[in-house]
Parts: sequence; structure tokens; C-alpha cells
Amino acid sequence: MVERSGLRVITGRSVAGLEPAVGVDPAAFQAACVDAYVASWTARGFSRVTIENDTGVLERVLVLLGRPAWEVTVEDMDRAVGRLAADGLACSTRRGYVQAFKGFHRFLQARKAVEIQALFGVRLVSPVDEFNASRHVGDESPALLAPPTPERVSEFFAFLRSRIATARKYAPAARDYALFRTLYHAGLRADEAAQLERADVHFGRGPFGKLHVRFGKAAHTSGPRPRWVPMLDGLDLVLRWYLTDVRDRFPDSPVLFCDESGGDLHRGTIRNRLRRLMEVEGRPASEWFSPHALRRACATHNYERGVDLVAIQQMLGHWTVSSTMRYVRPSATFIEDAYRRAVSTTVAGLSGKDPL
Repeated sequence: MVERSGLRVITGRSVAGLEPAVGVDPAAFQAACVDAYVASWTARGFSRVTIENDTGVLERVLVLLGRPAWEVTVEDMDRAVGRLAADGLACSTRRGYVQAFKGFHRFLQARKAVEIQALFGVRLVSPVDEFNASRHVGDESPALLAPPTPERVSEFFAFLRSRIATARKYAPAARDYALFRTLYHAGLRADEAAQLERADVHFGRGPFGKLHVRFGKAAHTSGPRPRWVPMLDGLDLVLRWYLTDVRDRFPDSPVLFCDESGGDLHRGTIRNRLRRLMEVEGRPASEWFSPHALRRACATHNYERGVDLVAIQQMLGHWTVSSTMRYVRPSATFIEDAYRRAVSTTVAGLSGKDPL
């Protein structure tokens, strides 16, 4: 009997690809592989929140499949994805499950293929193909829904501002106002805002000041992608007020938007907090929006105002302009408004008058 990868393995005649070894616990071996996979994320620099979220998704999909990853077949994957669809999970959520398994399976192929073949007599072949991989954007995807209008966003911020004076706890109410203004004006993801620290606010950088987003979402298997985001539309004034009058009312810590203990806010907490505030606002559910919808609103509203698409791409931290275009959902009169501006500018140029 020998020890291998921390497991008790009873050695017998084990020829790779011919006969599996006897006495190996597949569940324990897979758990050790998951631990090694998660350790690789840490080595690549992924944030703690990202690792916790992605590990949870991977664990759920492995339970759903009901067998070791190296034994999963195309039919098993079809069945699992079909069950997720039957349970009403959105296309983007189903795709996340499939991608989580696919990433783990790639890790096994790269790091554990020889060992798995020796121990279990299985040659690794990915069960994810073009037929069971969920579409990147499905018909039911929230990305196809229009983001909140500028008027709706302004009304919500006015509600948050008025609530500061009447809330039972001043500091959390003021933090909520500054947090959601930051999500909108800087176009941040909830995770990115949650991981901001006080030292990441640079009022003297550039004409408006900038936020140093150190834990931007990874792309193409890279680690976190940092970027600098300008504090536009008065966000610098909001954050100056927040740091001067509000932040010190919370326990001392580096976190910018902290909870009442001074710790990080989880992105789920931010999402639930926003939903609760809209309930208190008294708006119907049809007028509610998510933190990510504020990010899409940032892209759309800046595009409608004439901000260059590449500038919006850089601001949001997208890998390509095509990703940014999926966020832009112009208003129903966008074409007409653009036409009127173009005609007005042309006529003014011919007449020598300023456009109306």
C-alpha cells in the first residue's frame, strides 16, 4: 500500500488505459483535485470573492452531475443542462455552470490526466461541446433588457439622498448613496466596488480624479485586470463628502464601502441592499434594476451623450468593443435624436449660425 496525493491507494496491477487500480476513493481524489484547482486560482491572483463564488458554482455542478468529472459523458452534461433549464435558471446562469465544469475539466487534462488514467483507466475527453454549451446571450438574458433611463436613475438617487436625513442610521444610508452613485457613474461591477479601498481614490489624478480598480474582472484566463476609472458627473464631489463626513463613522479599516463592522461588502449583499431600497422607495417590481443594470446604464447613457465607444470600453474594463456594444441599449428615439442633431449641425454650418 502506498500514499498518492494524500490518498490511500491499494496497488494492484494497474496499466494505464487497460485496468484501473483498486481501492482508490474517487470522491476523495476529486475533492483533492478541486483543492488543487482552487489553489491555482490563488496563484494566478484571483480575488477571494471571485474564488469563493466560482468554487460554489463548481461544487454545485459536480453534485448535479452525480459522478466524478472524468466519468461524465456528453449525455450526462445534456441531462444536467436540461435540468437547469427545466428549473428555470437563466441562460447566463446555465452557461456559468457549464463553464465552471469546463474549466475544471481542462485543469484535470493539463495536470491530472496521466494520474487519472493510471488510477481509473479513463482517458479524459471533455463532455462539453457546441450542442450542450449554453449560448453566451440567450433570448431571456437581462442584457437584452433596456437599462434604467436617466430619469429613473436620477429619481432613485434623489430618493437615496432624501433618505439620508430621515434614516435611523445615518452612516449606512449615506454609504448606500455613495456606493450606488459610484456603480453608476464609474460603471463598476459590484465586486469591483466591494473591493475598493480608501487608498484607491485619487482626487488629484487627471481633471476629474480617478478610481484605481485593482481587481477588474479577468479575461481570457488572465488574472485580475486593473484599470483607472475617472470620477465623472460629480462623482468626485460625492466621494469627497463620503470620505470626509461618512466613512469615519464606520470602524477603521482600509475598505472604502464597508459594512457596519468595517469589513467588505459581498456582491450579494450589494444586490440585496439595492432590491430592499427599491422596495422602500415604493416602486413596482417592473421598475426595479440590478447593480449590473447600473453598469449597463452607464455605458448606454454615455454613448447616447456622444462619448466615444472606445472610451466607454476602457472605462468599463472590457476586453473588446464588441463586449461594450452588448451593454449599450439606446432609447427608442435614439435614431431620431441623432438625426436631429446631425441635421441641426449641418444647417448651422451652411447658415453660419450656431446649432439649436
